[in-house]
Amino acid sequence: MTSEYPATEDLLRELAPQVLGVMLRRFGGLDTAEDAVQEALIAASMHWPADGVPDNPRGWLLQAATRKMTDQIRSEQARRRREVIAAATAPRPAQVPGRDDTLTLLFMCCHPELTPGAAIPLTLRAVGGLTTAEIASAFLVPEATMAQRISRAKQRIKASAVPFALPGDDERAERLRLVLHVLYLIFNEGYVARSGHALNRQELSGEAIRLTRAVHALLPADGQVTGLLALMLLTEARRPARTGPGGELVPLAEQDRTSWDRRLIDEGVALAFLGMTRGPTGDYQIQAAIAALHDEAPTAADTDWPQILALYGVLERMTGNPMVTLNRAVAAAMVAGPAAGLKLLEQLDDKLAGHYRLDAVRAHLFEQLGDTDLAIEHYRAAAKRTLSTPERNYLLMKAAGVAPGR
Repeated sequence: MTSEYPATEDLLRELAPQVLGVMLRRFGGLDTAEDAVQEALIAASMHWPADGVPDNPRGWLLQAATRKMTDQIRSEQARRRREVIAAATAPRPAQVPGRDDTLTLLFMCCHPELTPGAAIPLTLRAVGGLTTAEIASAFLVPEATMAQRISRAKQRIKASAVPFALPGDDERAERLRLVLHVLYLIFNEGYVARSGHALNRQELSGEAIRLTRAVHALLPADGQVTGLLALMLLTEARRPARTGPGGELVPLAEQDRTSWDRRLIDEGVALAFLGMTRGPTGDYQIQAAIAALHDEAPTAADTDWPQILALYGVLERMTGNPMVTLNRAVAAAMVAGPAAGLKLLEQLDDKLAGHYRLDAVRAHLFEQLGDTDLAIEHYRAAAKRTLSTPERNYLLMKAAGVAPGR
């Protein structure tokens, strides 16, 4: 046994997807393999704190999970038992000692047949190690609802008969794009919660960073993976300044930059630069470059807005995403004045009709122009449309601040 080791919970969370991947390769069946791994994790959480972490914790978990799986197999009916045992003991391809199946498991959970709404909770459950109750709480739905969603996702994967293996070269790039998109969505949901009383859900953004670090460790030469990790770190670095003493939202321009996490910024900037040297350049590298420009500015006034505007132009042509156009309008306003930003927003009336962020940006730009009536109108409209309590409170406060007493 080792005498010094990381916190048991963190170690188990790191090892869980690796062990689950091995069990899937050996036995198949996501449901039964996950059950066996979960029982092994419970056993470890009970024994390791008292007995110490084994010298080979991954091997310990594999042995425990295999015993649990064997018990499951033995409980099957006789007809089923012979078939399953035969499949489980059949010769397997040669395996690399210590092989990490995290990436393979991520590819499996982010199967093209799954929607993001299904892939995200399945990824958090199977790869992230979060319980169904934790995932349900993060997305503000009943546990039974989330359990059904995860179960349906597993059934879709089972019905697709996808093998537990990395996709071939022809499919790998597209599947990796889906994996990164799911991780990006998990991070965003954690950093800016779309609904509820909390401004953020750090357990989700933290898990997204952990998983993206794992993918980067496996694919260090991939520019998009490097860019996504850089983007997450540079964004996460601002978290300490995003909320005030009462949990209220603090916008970027008003944040105390001395409370930003310089360690994350230094790592993120280095990765952002590295990502840009590993072509072809994709949207995550561009977003990371924009985030780096924000984080490197000592004050809001020192921000290099012309360069940010140029990068948003590249990103807009690359993605066609209306949210990118919205951000480009903000940058245009900082470079050429609020009227220029408002002009760009006109093309979003159809694409983002009813979205609170369009109203919020319009309100901010009208306030800069000195048009208090329209600023108040759009601040209030944005407040009605957002599902986030902290954002609603902030927008109402801005409306009240534009014209006190009105």
